[in-house]
Amino acid sequence: MAGRFITFEGIDGAGKSTQHAWLVAHLRAQGKEVVATREPGGTPLGEKLRSLLLAEPMHIETEALLMFAARREHIDKVISPALANGAWVICDRFVDASFAYQSGGRGLAWEKIETLCTWTLNNLQADLTFIFDVPVSTAQARLAQVTHQPDRFEQEQTEFFERVRAAYHRIAQENPQRVVLIDATQTPDKINKLLEKIIATI
Repeated sequence: MAGRFITFEGIDGAGKSTQHAWLVAHLRAQGKEVVATREPGGTPLGEKLRSLLLAEPMHIETEALLMFAARREHIDKVISPALANGAWVICDRFVDASFAYQSGGRGLAWEKIETLCTWTLNNLQADLTFIFDVPVSTAQARLAQVTHQPDRFEQEQTEFFERVRAAYHRIAQENPQRVVLIDATQTPDKINKLLEKIIATI
């Protein structure tokens, strides 16, 4: 039986990583084989590229190309083999993040991201994408409470995140068959129940 590919998206501070961990645990408790992974990263090479992407200033096209380089390796080494084996792949960010951050946030042409998708994805698309949506002010208040050193993206200004959020809304509007926009201002328990209900239908 073919596996399922579910991706989690949202601006920094939206709470997607917390829900990602919850869904992984929930599915494993049901006896499903689950591969939990993330982007950028997911492979040894991808994690090295992640370290560069989150720390080093670079040209926006360089940033996009490195994101897709890590993604290509991720698909080849992790995602495609897991799906072929019937596993559920639950990924913290995937290609929608490139449209949101590199195009929406940085201003790289949307069409350039589409070209990179055509070149690298081999028609792979998530079965289901959750976009966790909160006002930027809420996300920033949450980020202010974290204890780790903020990375290059987390340090961006309000206007950057407003553009990223707007791009995510565009993605949700253009892909209603795949994307579920989640009001992430709700309590974690309410979001858990919503995810559980949606997952039961796929």
